[in-house]
Amino acid sequence: MAQHKKKYLDPEQLKKIGNLEIVARQVVEGLRIGSHKSPARGISSEFSAYRQYVPGDETRHIDWKAYARFNRYYIKQFDAETNFIANLLVDGSKSMTYGSNSNGLTKLEYAKFMAASLAYLTVDQGDSAGVGMFDGELNNYVNPKSNMSVLNDISDQLELLEPRPRTNVGGILHDFAHRMSKRGFVMLFSDLFDSTEEFMNGLSHLRYGGHNVILFHILDDYELNFPLSGMWKFLGLEGEGELVTQPARIRENYLKELESFIGEIKSACAKNEVDYVLVNTKDPVEKTISDYLLRRTAMAKSR
Repeated sequence: MAQHKKKYLDPEQLKKIGNLEIVARQVVEGLRIGSHKSPARGISSEFSAYRQYVPGDETRHIDWKAYARFNRYYIKQFDAETNFIANLLVDGSKSMTYGSNSNGLTKLEYAKFMAASLAYLTVDQGDSAGVGMFDGELNNYVNPKSNMSVLNDISDQLELLEPRPRTNVGGILHDFAHRMSKRGFVMLFSDLFDSTEEFMNGLSHLRYGGHNVILFHILDDYELNFPLSGMWKFLGLEGEGELVTQPARIRENYLKELESFIGEIKSACAKNEVDYVLVNTKDPVEKTISDYLLRRTAMAKSR
């Protein structure tokens, strides 16, 4: 029986991002709890909860910024004896299958490779990663595990993902907020061509549950810059019909609408303290990941 070649965890591809592991460890190294290194160093405050100080608590855990703000003593609490848990959610809706000829990658392929790479980096340092694919519902969910064999499961499920006509990002986030029993990271890969209001509500639900969210907003270079000329037929990938027009006639309005759309998403993320990363699929995957991890490292050092 022929061995099935892994497309998204190919060793040659992963070798290209091998240098990212050094950067990743700086970002996700984490708190030292007992003998275990939780890979949340630099972002550890995102895993903390607070309770009021009581006699007997160690004063070194007092949050003095909270005291200055509320005039009360609060103690930082951390999730003990747990490892870093990353849940990666990939949008498998039809609109994600779009890709211009700039690099040959569709948005979906780009998202799959990003998710597989980040899962690899997480598991390689002894922590847990899981993956879920979604359209109108959550499909092919791989529970987070820390053993290297989970990477085969993740790769298999990514390859099995078939695009569906519609998506429901907001509903998926609500569902996932109920599903998660432990707080951790949710990394979302989507073009967000869905109801913005529902997405915002789902985002708030996840954050209310104490989960940390990173949104990789994946768009094609043509979607971002609209560099078209001549006469074109535009087909809606999720049942919106078609439009025949000259791009030059609609480019200005299109870019204004796009700017408004992205601005609305950014505002929702800022309000909910969610990391927003705008991804252009013309950029190398390893560069996108490296840039983000470097940014997180800088943020951690500035705290």
